[in-house]
Amino acid sequence: MFAVVHHPDYVAPAPARSGYQWNKNALVRDLLLGTGAAIDWVAPEPMPRHWLEAVHDPGYVAEVLSAQVPREKERRIGFAVTPAIARRAARVAGGTHHAALIALERGFAANCAGGSHHALHDSGAGFCVFNDLAIAAVRLVEEGAAQRVLIVDCDVHQGDGSAALTAGRADIATYSIHAERNFPVRKARSTRDVALPDGVGDDDYLAALAETLPPLVAEMAPDLILYQAGVDPHADDRLGRLNLSLEGLAARDRFVAALAQGSGIALAATLGGGYGDDAMAVAHRHAATILTLGTAYAKSPLYVDR
Repeated sequence: MFAVVHHPDYVAPAPARSGYQWNKNALVRDLLLGTGAAIDWVAPEPMPRHWLEAVHDPGYVAEVLSAQVPREKERRIGFAVTPAIARRAARVAGGTHHAALIALERGFAANCAGGSHHALHDSGAGFCVFNDLAIAAVRLVEEGAAQRVLIVDCDVHQGDGSAALTAGRADIATYSIHAERNFPVRKARSTRDVALPDGVGDDDYLAALAETLPPLVAEMAPDLILYQAGVDPHADDRLGRLNLSLEGLAARDRFVAALAQGSGIALAATLGGGYGDDAMAVAHRHAATILTLGTAYAKSPLYVDR
């Protein structure tokens, strides 16, 4: 059995003219339920306001929580911030933190949402409202739950917000492997960036991951990896520029899990990006990632079953 964090607030009604797939989280949940896998479903609390403000500008936090985000910021985010979406943003951040705490106790957990790596200090961006990765990492180290946290971002888009919001901290590091020519146009500087040319497939992607991630893990020796497990490197993704297959994504996830296990590091996964006209196909990719990671850790001597 492994833990998956989910809450009904993750499924918010779609605002007008939104290109984001608002039913994705529910589809992933339903697919996981349908597998019959032994999953411990956990409901998180919203992230308290003062921890949102520990990473984001308090004025921006107030705009979101009151659902009064200025239009220019909503354009950067990609949709209007309604009261339901404001509740979702705080709950998802709480879910990533909750998944991290479970992972530190048991070895692994997944948040059935999150990975909002583009959100910046005073604004959201790229379908991201609050940066749950940075918020969770900061709270974990400030409260003493972890001494060092490594954010490993395998989304096809660079984790610019996570890098910017944690820059200069010795206790939080960021790794991003992404398509060089994809969003965002202006990249931030992660602790380690691996920028890939368009069209990279399974073999070259996995070789780049194997060459660049283990040295950072060894150097930092984190207590926890927060894994942004976006499935948009898949060849059929609408917003991706890479060419990974389903088996390539699974091999990526197995590699990250094995690296964490072999180093005695807890792993907490977030959903990350995945886009396409066929929402069910995208949801299947996300569900497969959670199952791949959970299965790998459930068989590990590091994992503590509950």
